[in-house]
Amino acid sequence: MRKTVAALLAALASGLFAAPAHAAGGDVTWTVRTASNSYGDDRSSYSYAINPGSTIKDAMVVANRGKDPLNLAVYTADGFTTEAGQLDLRTRDTKALAIGAWAKPTGATIAVAPGRTVQVPFAVTVPANATPGDYVGGILTSLTQASSTETINVERRLGIRIKLRVGGDLAPALSVEGLAVDWNGSANPIADGDATVSYTIHNTGNASLSADQAVRIEGAFGMFHADAAKIAAPPELLPGESWKVSVPVHGVAAAVDLTATVTLTPKITDASGTTTSLPAVTESTHFRAVSWTLILLIVLAIALIVVAVLLRRRNRARRRAREDDRVAKAVADALREKADTTA
Repeated sequence: MRKTVAALLAALASGLFAAPAHAAGGDVTWTVRTASNSYGDDRSSYSYAINPGSTIKDAMVVANRGKDPLNLAVYTADGFTTEAGQLDLRTRDTKALAIGAWAKPTGATIAVAPGRTVQVPFAVTVPANATPGDYVGGILTSLTQASSTETINVERRLGIRIKLRVGGDLAPALSVEGLAVDWNGSANPIADGDATVSYTIHNTGNASLSADQAVRIEGAFGMFHADAAKIAAPPELLPGESWKVSVPVHGVAAAVDLTATVTLTPKITDASGTTTSLPAVTESTHFRAVSWTLILLIVLAIALIVVAVLLRRRNRARRRAREDDRVAKAVADALREKADTTA
């Protein structure tokens, strides 16, 4: 049985794949672009505002830049954000739940002659009970070829992003989850240390969001504060997605009890491409920042003080014992002399 390796041949995050897709040997080349129609010319991707129960019709243009005929599969898929922060599309064997199920091309395959283009119509029908909010997916062309080793098949994919904003109440929301701090002090008891603040950004709303981030560490009444350097914005997260963040903060004082605060300013982009900042979201946690070198020095100082006190008490007790012995001896000598005189 041959395994299938899927290769996405351009950046879905930018929508249109401007560069043609090349097979390993350079013998297959094709491009895709949006069709020019009432939705516009030279679009970088498909973007629609649509109400539940409605249908939108559009088309993709596929061009064969090679010298041989092309037989391509055409399908749609749901989108997701990869661990590298890039938009990708699910494979054909993954069950579609949103755009991958709602968008349908007119046919499952197309044939494109060398030097020719083919227009691929498709329709997006949003169910009447669809949840309002943002959805991202794409329409793809695909070519599966045997590799040179004859042991695997390689699927080469080229497609265009589809973004939907389904009408209804839009409720954008981000949360900070799993906030934790790891503090590392210096061997120098009076030097500051470094902290690593870790947390997860979770898109708990129904709109695609990015955010500006800020991290501050401070003691009581704002003392000993230290701010993280500028933090890169997370990728635009789809509803329900999460993004792990780890931020270094330098110059953190060993002030025992400190507070780390994460501030997110969500950013939402409308259909026209305008980005708007939403009210900030904050989350805080307390943590301990203790210099163990300083603690050791304090313990040693206390131990020295205790030893000094004990030695002083012991010496005082010895002096008292010697004085008691001297007095007792003097009394005994006096009594002895008196007895001798009486006799």
